[in-house]
Amino acid sequence: MARVSVLNGCNTRQFARIQKVSASWVELVLGSTDLDYSSRLLFIVTGLMVLAGPPMQDAITKAAEAKVSSASPSREVLSHVIDGLKEAERAQYLYERIERVETRKQAVDADPQSVRIFRVIPAGTGIAKIPLGPDGKPADADAYRAELDKLLKSLAWAVEAGQTQREAYQKVQKKQKDRDDLIDATSNAFLLTYIGQEPRGDHMLSKYRMVPNPAFKPTNRATSIYTRVKGFLWVDDAARQLAQVEGEVTDDISLGMFLAKIYKGSRFMQDRYEMAPGIWLPSFTQYDFDGRKFFSNISVHEKTFYSAYKRIGSPAEAIPQIQAELARLDEMKAKPAPER
Repeated sequence: MARVSVLNGCNTRQFARIQKVSASWVELVLGSTDLDYSSRLLFIVTGLMVLAGPPMQDAITKAAEAKVSSASPSREVLSHVIDGLKEAERAQYLYERIERVETRKQAVDADPQSVRIFRVIPAGTGIAKIPLGPDGKPADADAYRAELDKLLKSLAWAVEAGQTQREAYQKVQKKQKDRDDLIDATSNAFLLTYIGQEPRGDHMLSKYRMVPNPAFKPTNRATSIYTRVKGFLWVDDAARQLAQVEGEVTDDISLGMFLAKIYKGSRFMQDRYEMAPGIWLPSFTQYDFDGRKFFSNISVHEKTFYSAYKRIGSPAEAIPQIQAELARLDEMKAKPAPER
C-alpha cells in the first residue's frame, strides 16, 4: 500500500554511509528527513536543542547554587522541564502544524532566497509533509487532494494489526526510548550557571549559561559532541518549561569517519511556547552553520516558523478527520462555478 514520505526514514545512499558509522547519533538526534543531504547535516546540530534540557537535572554546581541562593530552581522544577521536553517529543506524533521554512544565502540577508511552506501531519509511524502555496493554502487543489488521499492510505495502513505494522511501531518506540536515554545521559555533560531573569511578554524567564562540563567523559560518538557546544537556556518560571535555547559549536564536529564536518562557529536557536494545555512546542527555529560534505563546502542559513498546531491524534483518531476533509473538498469541487 502507498505510504507518504515520513521523517523517520533516511533513504539516500550517501547519508546511509554516515548513518552506518554513527547511527546512534544520527538516528536519535537527526531521526530522519526527506530534505536534501546538506539540510540533513543541519538536523544533527539542531538535535542538540532537544538535548539542552537534561543538563539542568544534575549539573548545577555548588558554586552556582551559592550565587543563585533562593533564585535557583528546585530539582522539582528541573525535573518538570525535562519531562516537558520528552512530552514534546511524543507530541510530534499527535499534533499537526504548518511550517514556513525560509532559506538565506547569508544569515544577515533581510530577504530569504527561498520560502517553502508545508502542512505537517502525523502519519502513524512517521510524519507527512504536504507542500502549500506562498499564502499557506493549497496551490493546486487536485495535487493537494492527492496528498491527503495518500495520507489517508498511510493512516489506514497504520491501524492494521499486521506484523509489519507491529515492527514499524516497535521501531518508533525504540527510537523514542533511545532518545530519552540519550537525553538522560547528558545530565553530567554541561554545567549551568544562573544569570538572571528576563521578561517575555507577561511571563518571566530564568536564564542560564550552559558550558561543557570538563569532568564529563563521553562514552560514544554521540556524547562526544556535547563537549563542543556552549550556549544559553531560558526556563519559563511559572510553567517550568524550556522557553528558549541558543547554542554555538565551539570546535569542528566530524561526522561519519570524517565524511562530513560542521565547522566551529555554527549557531542555532529555538523559541518554544505553550501550543496546547501543558504542551510546549517550537514556534521558531534558526540555524546558521558552515560545514563540509565529502569534498564540498556547505553553508546553511535557515529559519523555520511553526504555527497552527492542532491535535490530530493517533491514526485511528486522524482517519475520520482526513475523511471529512476529503469529503468537503469533493463537495466544493462538485459545486457549479458562480456565474459572472
